[in-house]
Amino acid sequence: QVQLVESGGGLVQPGGSLRLSCAASGIVVSIYKMGWYRQAPGKQRGLVAFITSGGNTNYADSVKGRFTISRDNAKNTVYLQMNSLKPEDTAVYYCKANFASYAYWGQGTQVTVSS
Repeated sequence: QVQLVESGGGLVQPGGSLRLSCAASGIVVSIYKMGWYRQAPGKQRGLVAFITSGGNTNYADSVKGRFTISRDNAKNTVYLQMNSLKPEDTAVYYCKANFASYAYWGQGTQVTVSS
């Protein structure tokens, strides 16, 4: 059974930082394309960042230079370091794992950026 469990969300002031974690079980994250997505109220879910099995990364233009995706193979966990947070980053953040025709989602973690 595959499980992706996100954690690390919360309330932070503008300009602050958070680190999200996605702990995986039932899959090996190092062979999957792992991504972070987010969905704000009234908006569609969109890609924030992904990391391939080869370690290549890609980011949405809105987060380039502020967010960093990384992977710890020993812990089977993927991270999203978020710096210089803005109110428009407020959303539920989801972890996704892709391999061939397989796709798995986590349950999401809320990030709220507000003063």
